[in-house]
This record gives sequence, structure tokens and C-alpha cells, in this order.
Amino acid sequence: MTILAAPSILGLRPSGVERLAEQLLQAGLAERLGIKQPLQFVPTQNDQYSQQRDPQTHCLNPLPLREFSKTLGSAVRRCVPENFPIVLGGDCSILLGIMSALKRLGTYGIVSLDAHADFYEPEKSTTGEVADMDMAIISGRGPDLLTNIDNLKPYVQDQHTIHIGQRDWTETQHYGSRDIRQTAITCMDLATLRQHGVARQSAWVANHLQSLTIAGCWLHYDTDVLADDLNPAVDYRLPGGLYYDEVELLVRSLLTTGKIVGISVSIFNPALDSDGHITASLVEHFGRIFDPP
Repeated sequence: MTILAAPSILGLRPSGVERLAEQLLQAGLAERLGIKQPLQFVPTQNDQYSQQRDPQTHCLNPLPLREFSKTLGSAVRRCVPENFPIVLGGDCSILLGIMSALKRLGTYGIVSLDAHADFYEPEKSTTGEVADMDMAIISGRGPDLLTNIDNLKPYVQDQHTIHIGQRDWTETQHYGSRDIRQTAITCMDLATLRQHGVARQSAWVANHLQSLTIAGCWLHYDTDVLADDLNPAVDYRLPGGLYYDEVELLVRSLLTTGKIVGISVSIFNPALDSDGHITASLVEHFGRIFDPP
């Protein structure tokens, strides 16, 4: 495994998420995972952050985000498939760089664990933050400047995409987001997980992933998928969510398929973890995920 620190906030704002990698590493993440490979730092363009929407795309920071995505993509390509990259964001717009990189290598899928669908059209987003729309963009929906880096659109096909843990239905309906369920994307929201049980649904997802004709699959872990009482250190909080043992069961099921080629972690905001106890819990949580059975 190799850790790539990619603390970009171009798709959100400089609220503290840029310290995600720094804080997890200072708390001993690399040691807990037994990683001896040197840390790779991916240069960001955070100094170019602007609060003004681009008039053509209606997004924040589309040009620096496109350039950062290329830089991150090059770093990811150097790792896959020989080394298993763990990309520490930043916000979840890091997926643009990751998935465009994988598209260069072949046909890859994605499993996204996220409390939000992230499926807004730029015009419907109240903020213009690309973290509102990353799942839409990587699947080819949105402005070409971001969806078609180096003519690679779409970076991932709907039928190779799995979204797990959504619990923002009320918000998406209120603001008029596209409904991610009205696509060929496989969606398993929090209510479904609760209704059928995480163990059963984890087995189903693993079997479904095994059935896909793909070279491999990326796993994206947005930490707001966790229960709000466990991890309130996120910028957009929602009640409810999954518990550590549930996520560990789910992710370990996915890892046993042999299809997962890397993982990204985003949205945890250390500035909202004043005493560091959430940071420490997350480090131990990731350790348990990768501990030998």
C-alpha cells in the first residue's frame, strides 16, 4: 500500500478538510496500516481557490480543479495496479483525478460510500461546489471542462458504479437534484441497508461487484457516511448513518473480491475535532478494515 496525500479543497472550501491527511498521519495511520512506502504528497492548487462561480460552468474553481485532477491522476496511475494507493483528501472532487486516471488504464468501476448522492447539476447546486456533483461528473454529466479531461468522458460507466449509504433524499428533492436512482447506477441507500441488514447487503454488493466485467474497482469513502454521533466532524451534517463495525464489514467484503485497486478518503474535517478523539477513532477504524482476518 502507498499513501497519497491530496489535500485539495477546490471542490469545497478551506474549512479544515485540507488537514485530513496531515491529522490522520500525525495520529499514526501509516504505522497502524503497516505502510513502509514513503508518503507521496500531491501538489494542490488550493492557493488559487476562489469563492466566485465560473460563469460558463457554474462551478467553483473549474480550471485549477482540472489541472489538479491531472496531477493527481498521474500519481494514481503510477501506483495502480502494482501498489494499492490510499488517497487522503481533501474533498471528494478528488474523484475526478482518480477516475480519469483509471479510465486511461482500462475499464474500472467505483463503489462510493457517501451520505450524499453528489449528483447535482451545477445550476441546481446552491454552492457551485464540485463536491456536490462529483458522482455526476465522473459518470459524464456536467460541463465538458470537468467531465471530459483529455477526452476520457465518461470516466466510469453507470453500470459499473455502486453508491452506498445515501441519506440526503429530503435535501436533494428540495433543491431539485437529479435522482441518482433514475439511472443504471446501483444504489443502496441507508434505509435499504437498515431494512435488509448490512451483512446481507454487503454479501450482495460483493457478488454484484464480482459479476462486473471490469479491470478493477475504486473504493471511495466519504466519512460523512458514518453515523453523525460518531463523526460530526464534517461540513454538511445529516442525522443517522452507519457505525464503524458496519462499514468495516462492508469494506472487508469488498476487499475479499480482489477487485478493489485503491481507496480514497474525504470530507473528514479535523478543525471540528477539537480534542482529536474522532481522528484517533478513524485511525483505529481503518486499521481494523485492513487487519488480517
